Amino acid sequence: MPHRWPSEPLIRVELDVVDRACRACGRRMHVCDHRRHPIYTLDGPRLLVNRLVHCPDSHCAGHQYTVSPEAEAAIALPRSIIGWDLFCWIGHRRFARHWSVPQIRAELLDSRQIVLSDDALEDVVRNYQCMLAARQQDPKVLADEYAAVDQLRLTIDGLQPEKGHETLYVVRELTLKRVWFAEALVSSSADEVRRLIAEARVWAERLGKPVAAWVSDKQDAFLTAIAAEFPGIPHHFCQNHFLRDVAKPVLELDSHAKVQMRSKVRGLRAIEREALADGVATTTAIPPEVNHPEVTPAIPDEPIPRQPPATDASAVVLDYCTAIKGILNDDQGGPLHPPGLRMSAALEEVQQSLERNLQAKKGGTLKSNCSVWRGASTGD
Repeated sequence: MPHRWPSEPLIRVELDVVDRACRACGRRMHVCDHRRHPIYTLDGPRLLVNRLVHCPDSHCAGHQYTVSPEAEAAIALPRSIIGWDLFCWIGHRRFARHWSVPQIRAELLDSRQIVLSDDALEDVVRNYQCMLAARQQDPKVLADEYAAVDQLRLTIDGLQPEKGHETLYVVRELTLKRVWFAEALVSSSADEVRRLIAEARVWAERLGKPVAAWVSDKQDAFLTAIAAEFPGIPHHFCQNHFLRDVAKPVLELDSHAKVQMRSKVRGLRAIEREALADGVATTTAIPPEVNHPEVTPAIPDEPIPRQPPATDASAVVLDYCTAIKGILNDDQGGPLHPPGLRMSAALEEVQQSLERNLQAKKGGTLKSNCSVWRGASTGD
């Protein structure tokens, strides 16, 4: 289906062949046709008008072939409606800023009035990804990147999106944190994994750099393949997998401790009801001349010195209850920051705060409610 271009005329960019000499006979080639190539750029839509030339001698071998302007390839891909500048803009947003295709489409429409479908943008993203992978694997570019590196440290790991899907295995170099290559494997057998390890050995030999160590999660397939392709090279355990395995019993104990703490801290709802009831009773006891603004109080002859406002005991108790609920609902964290330990420390701080309030000689509802909450939180 043809693309719908803007109704206003496109800016013409005429392109010509640089060298008009025929490669077969040396005669000057003549213009035989024009090819119009509309594209989108960051500066707006453009119409590339390519002058096609061929040898005027019908008996020359160059007469059968047309020559296109060389500058067209520097502006846009062949048969593409995207210029190189817009092509790079889309690729940068997708892979550097992790924008989604609908987000890129909306931004192009809002800021540059470029209308592209999701399918067209997905084709651009695939082409960009292929070019990026080709550049990452270019031997000359790779040799220039590793010119100052003395030793290589390699790692391999697999990621399976869902059970039953292909597993994507990625081989990376840790010194420069660079992905060397990746391949999706249907089978995770030792032979398939060894083929990837052998490919990594070819890459290392091409760079002429020694491999100092391998890092993986020590699956059996990794152990046998690395030992066979890199004999004598140290094979270390991945720190992330190591901590995750060590943390399993720690997280189980931490979860059990959270259950016990939640079972001891109970009765919050009853305390909230009592605090709310006390607040309602206090509001009802306010004199009517304060509750009704139409009643103007008598102005005394001498000014009354300002007194600090009285503490609302019910509000303080409700704040304590809200803080406790937030502590009990905190489940974020990992093996290095167990939520159970944080819960225990936070509850201890609340307990100390309550003790300080109880020891203060303030009396009243606050002291009564704090005593009730302390008994509820400790299970007394």
